[in-house]
Amino acid sequence: MVDERRRERDLILAPNEYAFILDETKGNIVNYVGPHKTSLANTDQPVVFDSTSKRFIRCELFEAIRQFAIAPEGWYLVVKNPSQDGKDPKTGTANSLPDLDVGKKVNIPGPMAFVPWPGQMVRVLQGHHLRSNQYLIVRVYDEEAAKKNWKKAVIKLQNTENSDTSKNKNEGELDLTMGKQIVIKGTEVSFYIPSTGVEVVIDEDGEYVRNAATLERLEYCILLDENGNKRFIKGPAVVFPEPTEAFVEKDGARKFKAIELNEISGLYVKVIAPYEEDGKSYKVGDELFITGKDQMIYFPRPEHAIIRYGKAEVNYAVAIPAGEARYVLNRITGKIDLNTGPVMLLPDPRKEVIVRRVLTQKQVSLWFPGNQEALEYNNKLMQQVKNDKGEPYVEVDALSMGSSIAAPMAKSMKKEKVLEDGFVGDDFKRDKGYTPPRTITLDTKYEGAVSINAWTGYAFLVVSKTGSRKVVVGPNSCLLEYDETLEPIELSTGTPKTDKNLFKTVYLRVLHNKVSDIVDADTKDFCEVAIRLSYRVNFEGDSEKWFNVENYVKFLTDHMRSLLRSVIKRYGVEEFYRDGVSIIRNAILGEQKEGEKRPGRVFQENGMRIYDVEVLDLQIKNHLLSNLLIETQQKMIQQALELDMSKKILEVTKEREKIQQEIETSKADTKKVKLELEKNEITQQRDVILSKIETEIFAEQQKLNYALKKQSVLNDISEAKLERERERSDFELSVKEKEMLQRVQELQADIESIVKKAEAVSPHLIAALQQFSDVALVEKVAESMSPLAILGGKSVAEVFGQLVKGTILEKIGSPDSKTPSK
Repeated sequence: MVDERRRERDLILAPNEYAFILDETKGNIVNYVGPHKTSLANTDQPVVFDSTSKRFIRCELFEAIRQFAIAPEGWYLVVKNPSQDGKDPKTGTANSLPDLDVGKKVNIPGPMAFVPWPGQMVRVLQGHHLRSNQYLIVRVYDEEAAKKNWKKAVIKLQNTENSDTSKNKNEGELDLTMGKQIVIKGTEVSFYIPSTGVEVVIDEDGEYVRNAATLERLEYCILLDENGNKRFIKGPAVVFPEPTEAFVEKDGARKFKAIELNEISGLYVKVIAPYEEDGKSYKVGDELFITGKDQMIYFPRPEHAIIRYGKAEVNYAVAIPAGEARYVLNRITGKIDLNTGPVMLLPDPRKEVIVRRVLTQKQVSLWFPGNQEALEYNNKLMQQVKNDKGEPYVEVDALSMGSSIAAPMAKSMKKEKVLEDGFVGDDFKRDKGYTPPRTITLDTKYEGAVSINAWTGYAFLVVSKTGSRKVVVGPNSCLLEYDETLEPIELSTGTPKTDKNLFKTVYLRVLHNKVSDIVDADTKDFCEVAIRLSYRVNFEGDSEKWFNVENYVKFLTDHMRSLLRSVIKRYGVEEFYRDGVSIIRNAILGEQKEGEKRPGRVFQENGMRIYDVEVLDLQIKNHLLSNLLIETQQKMIQQALELDMSKKILEVTKEREKIQQEIETSKADTKKVKLELEKNEITQQRDVILSKIETEIFAEQQKLNYALKKQSVLNDISEAKLERERERSDFELSVKEKEMLQRVQELQADIESIVKKAEAVSPHLIAALQQFSDVALVEKVAESMSPLAILGGKSVAEVFGQLVKGTILEKIGSPDSKTPSK
């Protein structure tokens, strides 16, 4: 087992073999080149370089062994990421990875056996052999390398048998800028291997070598440049396109046959670019009709575009036998001529077209009685007119009738494959049918323009295809332009107005128009009523707005029905039955101000104004309720008469009482004057008393204010006295303290003098005297300190103890000390 594992880790490379080994401890990749044998460590991992993902992929050892890239004679290598020093791996040993020019690419011609470094990508390509009708397109991908290595390209010219490297052009004559494409023609070069800095471009099929177009006589091809320009090339020739050009193809073919013409056929051509030919100048937009009389063989040119009608490119003559004729329409003047046979008729499509006349069935029956064939033929023409959207003429090509000598010629030209299928180049497509002008026919006897008369109080709207509009108000007349028509309107009919039977007309009544309608509504107490109305309508203001509403009757009645239903809903049936006419007129026409007319109701949408309304009938649909209202009205009338009689009696009584009231009023006025005088006197007395009271109040107020101010001053004086007493007490206390301290100092001085005097006395005497002196001193001090103890709130002993603390008097003053016996 151990030997097998060892053999699995042994790397044995034959000649022309190499392998990449990854050191997993350091990340280095070593290139082993055969013939070579080595044992791999456990940290060595075989890898291969994936050119797609640009990564090293771990693999088995046998998968890591690869063959050299070998380019035989006539082949070449394309190497990406070459080494910076230009050295290749050494055979028979392990090679460490050198620095690479990442992103660079070099071309190396064969014969060559190449060992790639890790990270390099190599392709082996065959050298490009060219026939005389083949070519290559090469592209500069590295400008500096291309200029430096252009002479190193392997090129074999067609006109020499020497296979040494040469060049077909001097590099000084070439533009070797980045991205520049150059055509290598097979007429000049038979073999080609590109140098470094240049690559061969593949075509859409993945091929390097491209085929040129070989043209025979009567053949041509079209090259379309990227800038939109075209080149038309006639045969015989071998056509090599420029790098920016492409062949124009039709149905897979890029070579086309020239168009053969004769005296009875021709081409309709549009000039799309100015040019001169045979001393004659042609400008853009000129139309030419080229027949066999002018040119028997026609080759397209970039200044021409074929005008085709349908799919036909060549216009052929029509054979007219003797006794027959054709209608020819002049497209410029509109005149139709009759051409009789025998003749070969080749109309000029620039201004002529052959048409057939369409008859009515009545005309066919009158002109050709019993001729069923003629009737069927005319029916076909009429059907063709319908298919052509009502055009009154039919071209001769529309139906399979008539004969043409050139037709067999056209069929014979379709025997060839694609070359004769049709013209390839610029062309214009036009409809086969003639587009006639629009006309309005009122009667056959009227041959002039259409004249419309507007009566008094009426108007109509004239519109044109260009979108212009005008309103003609009567009394007036109007001549319609060629493209002008009258705009129709539809009006609701019936009472009440509905849309079931619309009345269509072009005339609008703009003055004193009358619109009647019936409005059904509910009152506040849910009683149904029906109102029969008649509106008086005028159209005012800007006449352009009058036709903005197609059905102005429906617009008016719908709006007024909604308005009246809303208004009637606010009233009860009794009130509405009594004042319905005024309610409706106020709702529609507005309130009437004194001395003014009602404003009416204006519709801003179309300038319509209701200037008056007639309430023709007002019915309550509930007959029982209607009878009750009638009886109520009768009773109200009776009560109104009785009320009038009572009012007259009341008026007489009022006159009598009025005279008596005037008498009593005079008496009351006299009494009122007396009372007024007494009132004035009492008022004066009251004013005097109030003045006295106000004076007393003012005086009392002044006294109170004075007392208040006095009290404030006394408060200030009292606070000042207390502040002075407080300051005096503080001063006396400080004096006592100073006197006590002074007394203590005096006593201390006396003691010190006594001590000095007793120094000569014996110790025992001294002690005794000292004891007596201390006792006497204590007593004196106690007597002096009694006021301080009283002020401090403490006992005399506590005050004395604090004072003599730390002295010899401390023991004498303590309670435990013993006084000496006398």
